[in-house]
Amino acid sequence: MNGAVRADLRGDFPGLVNKDGSPWHYLDTAATAQKPRVVIDAMVRALGEDYATVHRGVYSRSADMTIAYEAARQRIAQFIGGAEGQIVFTRGATEAINLVANSWGRANLQPGDRIMLSQLEHHSNIVPWQMIAEQTGAIIDVAPLTADHQIDLDAAEEMLTEQHRLVAFAHVSNVLGSVLDAPRAAAMAHRVGAKLLLDGCQAVPHMPVDMRALGCDFYVFSAHKLYGPTGIGALWAPAEVLETMPPWEGGGSMIDRVTFAGTTYADPPQRFEAGTPAIAETIAFAAAADYVAEAGLAATQETERALVARLRRELSAMNDVTVFGPADSAGIVSFLIDGIHPHDLGTILDEANVAIRAGHHCAQPLMDYLAIPATARASFGIYSVPEDVDALLEGIARTRRIFGRGTKP
Repeated sequence: MNGAVRADLRGDFPGLVNKDGSPWHYLDTAATAQKPRVVIDAMVRALGEDYATVHRGVYSRSADMTIAYEAARQRIAQFIGGAEGQIVFTRGATEAINLVANSWGRANLQPGDRIMLSQLEHHSNIVPWQMIAEQTGAIIDVAPLTADHQIDLDAAEEMLTEQHRLVAFAHVSNVLGSVLDAPRAAAMAHRVGAKLLLDGCQAVPHMPVDMRALGCDFYVFSAHKLYGPTGIGALWAPAEVLETMPPWEGGGSMIDRVTFAGTTYADPPQRFEAGTPAIAETIAFAAAADYVAEAGLAATQETERALVARLRRELSAMNDVTVFGPADSAGIVSFLIDGIHPHDLGTILDEANVAIRAGHHCAQPLMDYLAIPATARASFGIYSVPEDVDALLEGIARTRRIFGRGTKP
């Protein structure tokens, strides 16, 4: 693809075509991305002619699969500017956050310590911290948002104290598309001796990320939002941080030596990967990273910015529509039409082969903060085109006619 998004890129994604051959205008990529054929093929090969276990077999195919599996780890690390020994494979970002909470958190948090979250976090970056806070006696603080729905880092900085041990923020909001100033957040956290965890699920598919530049201590993301398979994700952390963390789950693969008198554990990252791993999913994860890198994230980002700008402009021209998030949101536009529940909008749009997300988006505290029950969310991906916006706007116009809604003159 030579660093640019190909004009026929949509043809790489079999899921974007309905059974009758008509186009499916998929605008729910923030929930899960469609898969390119190269990812599907990689997974089929890994489950078929290449399949064998990893790390254990002495036969040649097992050795080959082990090499491919560890090469995938190296590829994922490279994709985010990390090193091979810094990547732990997990079932997804949710498990990665739970791993940090139950390993690092359980070992480091004490009664009276504080954890800072923000008002816009996904449930996966709230509930694990609530659970570990209840178990350790730590206290959770919540940073507010600015008027344009970004994490208010000025307010967060004033709230931070030397009692804070961890700051956990979304790099990009899954509802608002707002992009965190991650280097500033890292500097703020480190000034008081806290570590910074970033939820990168919505950042990694939309923009180049580099762990060296971000300055965080933990970074989590999922393959299925990066055009890869479900059931696989990654935790990045510096090797020296992983070395200090005890195992969370026990079983095969994560051990050095087991006796009934006691057990010693493998070095990271294997220490955190108990049991037989998701072999085929990991291979396909790396294939997805290769595909995105070849397509060119910078070019994709520019295309998505143009689509976001146009949709926000068109929606803002309607006098009964509220658009949430900053103007430069990353690939996501959340909105609400007066008198039309997002579920009704989503149902009517589906009749026109337009798929959006409608609901609270696993961010109920944010909905409470905004004093709304839900939003409609259109989210773009590497395969999104202007025709998707056309179809969405036509569907909105039809829905507004059905509900008797007007527009500005």
